Amino acid sequence: MRPRPLTADDLWAMPRVGAPAPDPAGRRIVVPVTTYAMEKNEGWTRLWLLPADAKDAGDGRASDPVRPLTPAGVSCTQPAWSPDGGSIFFVREPGGEPAAAGDPAGRPRFPGMPQLYRLRLDGGEAERLTDLPLGVADPRCFPDGRRVALLAPILGEAPGPAATARRLREREADPVKAHVTEDRIYRHWDRWLTDGAFHHLFVLDLASGEMLDLTPASRRWFRFMDPTDSYDIAPDGREIAFSAAASRPPHDPIWWGVFTVPVPRRLAGARPRAPRALTRGHRANAARPRYSPDGRWILFGMQRELDFYADRTRLVLHDRRGGRQAVLTEDWPFSADERLFTPDGKRILIVTEREGRSALFELDWQAARRRPGAAEPRELLRGGTFGQVRAAGGRLLFSRSSLAEAPEIWRCDPRGRGARRVTAFARPALKGRALAAVRELRFSGAGGRRVQMFLLWPPGARPPRRGERPRRRLPLLQLVHGGPHGVFGDQWHWRWNAQLFAAPGYLTAMVNFHGSTGWGQDFAASILGRWGDQPYEDVMKATDLLVERGWADPARLAAAGGSYGGYLMAWIASQTDRFACLVNHAGVSDLQAAYASDWTQGRRRSMGGEPWEDIAGMDRYNPMRHARGFTSPMLVLHGERDYRVPYTQGLEIYNVYKAMGRPARLVVYPDENHWILKPQNSRHWYSEVLDWLDRWLARGGRRQG
Repeated sequence: MRPRPLTADDLWAMPRVGAPAPDPAGRRIVVPVTTYAMEKNEGWTRLWLLPADAKDAGDGRASDPVRPLTPAGVSCTQPAWSPDGGSIFFVREPGGEPAAAGDPAGRPRFPGMPQLYRLRLDGGEAERLTDLPLGVADPRCFPDGRRVALLAPILGEAPGPAATARRLREREADPVKAHVTEDRIYRHWDRWLTDGAFHHLFVLDLASGEMLDLTPASRRWFRFMDPTDSYDIAPDGREIAFSAAASRPPHDPIWWGVFTVPVPRRLAGARPRAPRALTRGHRANAARPRYSPDGRWILFGMQRELDFYADRTRLVLHDRRGGRQAVLTEDWPFSADERLFTPDGKRILIVTEREGRSALFELDWQAARRRPGAAEPRELLRGGTFGQVRAAGGRLLFSRSSLAEAPEIWRCDPRGRGARRVTAFARPALKGRALAAVRELRFSGAGGRRVQMFLLWPPGARPPRRGERPRRRLPLLQLVHGGPHGVFGDQWHWRWNAQLFAAPGYLTAMVNFHGSTGWGQDFAASILGRWGDQPYEDVMKATDLLVERGWADPARLAAAGGSYGGYLMAWIASQTDRFACLVNHAGVSDLQAAYASDWTQGRRRSMGGEPWEDIAGMDRYNPMRHARGFTSPMLVLHGERDYRVPYTQGLEIYNVYKAMGRPARLVVYPDENHWILKPQNSRHWYSEVLDWLDRWLARGGRRQG
């Protein structure tokens, strides 16, 4: 049977592989795999066990070595091994909970919250270990195997699980649901922060069931969207290092710091001691501490510029004996996005973005500490997009994807050699699907600087050889990434899947314009205060190049983008009519009105001004101040629960289009945020976008339906 192009249903039928969790010996891996049921409009994550030396496990073969550890139909995530490799701890979402140990009724008091479970691999059912009013997250086993650390939200006004539970019941009965604040930041992404809930660090004694809150007085936020990976346990089990908000109310501005807190030898009757700040006086973000294997050092990432979120992350080494700190990568041009010590403690492994792809580096940290700048990280591996690197059993394990491959688990040796795929969960769902061919092209962008572009040639269209002109021109779709300090990398993207955009027959271009990350700090910072400048020029020059080479049909050009990419759609609409249509998802259309966003610090530097000063600077690249140029038909899509770019931004540009008599279409999802995450909504979103493109890119272009 002839392969057919990819569809949105195919995307949602594909298992989505998460981060690997190797056992302490590195012989086995637990892998979270999420699957979705389109008809139920929901999904769940199962934990699977497989050998670390497997090849293409999970592809459905009769001899497949993979086996499920948790049932279908309920999500089980965040696996953590016991030190002896005999048990798995994990977080289980609500649904069909088994009885907790010592609970004769077997019914949780808080059935709607995720709780901690333990599964012994020698047999038996998983046992529930916690029953906390706002659930738990990120379990970690202590080195002695007798205790588990975890995060649990607690109300600042009602310290302790019992008091929090009582206060939650009182709130539920109170008819007044007002949000009240005097803070600079008071909501994030799609949730309000005014509920007064803060993650606390708990320690659970597995034998006695005794639980101790190590941070009972804390009113510090952990990372808002995902608090996991924010702490580490010292090798001797007597201290925990963690990252949390270092600023104080009203959080103007807000920043994160690194702290340590002692862990008592005995939990019963213990009085927790106050955390100690390791980054006191540093008024910028510091995060994700890691202990060295010998316990002497704490490694963490640090930024220097608080008003520039894409400021590169430096590696900082803290000496626990004397308290001295050394910055190891001050002059290195890349950002240490992930970092970990090798098991022998001699090197630090770093994962970073480099020119549209992920790269793994190693650093001789002792040499870098003795002579800062003398030792630089050395590249071991580059290609595709990978991360969540784990080191165990003399190998590295990580998730990896590309523009032509869905995420799977891979392994390589400690020096990045012999990279090989371990799992193939997505392979059956891709059988019989025709994928686009991927190519990379560099061209002269704004200011003559070389700019990268990924190109996807649709199924059935062969990429031309060097100097060859194709027989026919293709309709072109320019995809524009968000951020703006982000990247369209060599990555399988579930929400903006380039293969799916190319499938109907579009030459799909992805330009990593000025402002993108992975080309050094200067390149990323070059567009501060000038959002509509170089990125617009880069996209236009890329379009010119594809037309000049005879690849793109000048009468059938389209562009689509989300978030900042949606902003650039609005800016493009104000500057040119060369595009047959535009797709604007969750885009900023009015820089002044964008002050309704959840995150407003750094706006002066980012957008070129403030509403109360230098309005001319702010309006220079404000699409609404150039609305006279709006011509190209625009599809506007937005989620009502979007607090990052409030959906009124979408309503505003749609209303202006309609008032001007220009072609436009509006799609608003009441139950989505900045992203479209529900399966049926996503299918509808893709159908709206692809139907809009087909409507205006039909042969001859600009055909109204």
